[in-house]
Amino acid sequence: METKAKVKRLHGREGKSIRCIARELKLSRNTVRKAVREGMDEGLRYVRKNQPLPQLGGHVKTLEDWLEAEGKLPRRCRRTAQGLYEDLCREGYSGAYDSVQRFVKRWRNRSTPPSQVFVPLSFDPGEAYQFDFSEEEVELAGAVTRIKVAQFRLCHSGMLFVVAYPCERLEMVLDAHNRAFAFFNGSPARGIYDNLKTCVSAVLKGKERRFNPRFLALMGHYLVEPVACTPASGWEKGQVENQVGNIREWLFTPRLRFDSLPALNAWLAQRCLQLAQSRPHPKLEGRTVAEVFRQEQAALKGVGAPFDGYAEEERRASSTSLVGFDRNHYSVDCAQAGRPVTVRAYAERLVIVAEGSVQAEHVRLFGRGKIAYDPWHYLKALERKPGALRNGEPFKGWALPKAIVGIREKLMRRSGGDRESVEILCAAQRDLDTVAVACELALGQDTPSAAVVLNLVHRLRQDPPTATVNTPEALRLKTPPQADLGRYDSLLPKKPGVGHAAA
Repeated sequence: METKAKVKRLHGREGKSIRCIARELKLSRNTVRKAVREGMDEGLRYVRKNQPLPQLGGHVKTLEDWLEAEGKLPRRCRRTAQGLYEDLCREGYSGAYDSVQRFVKRWRNRSTPPSQVFVPLSFDPGEAYQFDFSEEEVELAGAVTRIKVAQFRLCHSGMLFVVAYPCERLEMVLDAHNRAFAFFNGSPARGIYDNLKTCVSAVLKGKERRFNPRFLALMGHYLVEPVACTPASGWEKGQVENQVGNIREWLFTPRLRFDSLPALNAWLAQRCLQLAQSRPHPKLEGRTVAEVFRQEQAALKGVGAPFDGYAEEERRASSTSLVGFDRNHYSVDCAQAGRPVTVRAYAERLVIVAEGSVQAEHVRLFGRGKIAYDPWHYLKALERKPGALRNGEPFKGWALPKAIVGIREKLMRRSGGDRESVEILCAAQRDLDTVAVACELALGQDTPSAAVVLNLVHRLRQDPPTATVNTPEALRLKTPPQADLGRYDSLLPKKPGVGHAAA
């Protein structure tokens, strides 16, 4: 730079020639000439605007037609410059590849639309939050598992919350909102979503959407206005889009290892608090996310009871008293076999409702081909078919008190013992603890039989105390009757010397 400045000074101020300057500074004339020309007006220099194409000239129209047709295809379906060159050679082109490459580059630069301009967004405290799902990989109970992570971000403070689920379904979305609003201790006025199918049933014209009815019920419960982004416009919820990549780096790299999903979620909630305390706010210098969040909480709408976040579906119980849901099966009371039931699926449990009452409740199963049995659901069937107690699949591994299991083992060794066992189990369904004590006493007396056990159950049960009835004042007698047993003597024979016994 110093040499160039010296050359320009000698040529411009002192008027020395290029030959003289080259001799004085011991430079080549071309170097001096180049330094001098850099100071000249670019408009005075010769610039070749049109590159001649002597070999490509007759094939320009063909090449332009190809490029225009392929410009409407996805990028992965377009030919490269090398591919266009080889196809052009088959059409009779005899020139070099460089000419084709330069032409293709200039044509694509002219046809490429200008870069999209994004408008910076600003949000007031408590105004909005953004929501999205991401897919991560963790190790649960020793097995590598892919999970879905629901991610929330308050737009003003940048406070984040994440919770993991085995899959992405409507009931998971409902449960995630319950957890998030409890974590934030309030709900913002507006929620920004993409068009995920669990929430949006149909994308209509413009910003109009048809939301899932249960999702709308959730929004109404927390007084939140749902807003769906324009399709393929992730910048409308750019905060949570960026958060997905950050969370993957901060929390899920390297791969996490936990015994269960609840343990993972407890750790994630704790890490969200730690990140908020350590990360600076992206816009407010000198303040952390946690400090800004504490101020934003005053603008959030307080939450009361959580939303009853279940997804409801109609099913029919099979002849084996099983209800299928999400590729798994759950038992229900055998009285509902063959009848329609309603399945209420929560994130972690499944409730089966029929005739206005709860018929069964199970821990939610994930995967496929699994069956959740409740042996008590099959007791009414055992009353008619007691022999099924020996090999019935629902009764294998049945966790019963040790004394009941001992009585059952002794009874099943003799004829008719299965029916006696069913009688004891039916009594245990009503009062398990009392029956367990009765079975223990029967084993101690070495009298294992249903009659003895049921007799002991009746003796162990305490009758409820009789309620005291207060007689109303209007029904009280003013003159209570006097007992006079002598009135019965008038019924005796009136013979002298004959007593009542003789009569």
